[in-house]
Amino acid sequence: MTNALKQGRKITLILTSIAAIIFVTTALVLNPARMRTPELTLVPAQPRRRRNLNEKYSYRAYLIAKRWFDIVVSASAILFLAPLMLAIMVAVKLDSEGPAVYSQERIGSRIRGKGGKRSWEAKAFTIYKFRTMKKGNSSSQHKAFVQALIKGDTATLEAINGKVASEDKYKIKNDSRVTRIGKILRKTSLDELPQLFNVLKGDMSLVGPRPALAYEVDVYAPHHLRRLEAKPGFTGWWQVKARSSVDFETMVQLDTWYAENANLWLDLKILVMTPLSVIKGKGAA
Repeated sequence: MTNALKQGRKITLILTSIAAIIFVTTALVLNPARMRTPELTLVPAQPRRRRNLNEKYSYRAYLIAKRWFDIVVSASAILFLAPLMLAIMVAVKLDSEGPAVYSQERIGSRIRGKGGKRSWEAKAFTIYKFRTMKKGNSSSQHKAFVQALIKGDTATLEAINGKVASEDKYKIKNDSRVTRIGKILRKTSLDELPQLFNVLKGDMSLVGPRPALAYEVDVYAPHHLRRLEAKPGFTGWWQVKARSSVDFETMVQLDTWYAENANLWLDLKILVMTPLSVIKGKGAA
């Protein structure tokens, strides 16, 4: 068994190394002029500009390379992190009643092409997370909070959250529904690890906007839908730049900016920045 585990880890390291080499090489070929990530400017979302023929082929190649990279890295990560995920499942089960893994419907997106035109369309899928809440809790409070956040309803946010520090007002603080282990998992983002299976399935990508809840999308303004113009991600530009420390409009602008500027170098930069963002814990729920 020990030899098999060592062999598995060797294969994981080889596959991940090959994926990284091809990912970077592809980036050099497709985006030689985009090695430096463009600076972020927060402005109201504008209509997507038309891409010329070369850009269209480049973008298609980017999506193919991105999907291949997602498959190799997510499969390797699942194999490598299997002992950790098993330990978390045991800890969740011992801490409180209920399943170790929680599933929930989210809204993602998929690309469509017809008559030479490209568009993104909303797509519902089931997301997986380690359970961080007590069994049988209601989502009504979270729904009210999220919809008030989107609408900028400060009174409702304060009624639910009370008076909290400015950096904490965009998330529910001291949520009584969260378990003891759940607080640790959320702080370290370890509760998101099962989403590697979503990446492997193709519902998500390693990098992209976080998948939206259905009751979020119900109250989206038209420009909010722009954040659905990219496949949802395990991590993303909003996560590494702000997480839950900024308001909803800023999050939308960050996600829209990513959708407009997505390229292999930016994805690689976000993946490198993610562990540091988790360690800092800024904006963690």
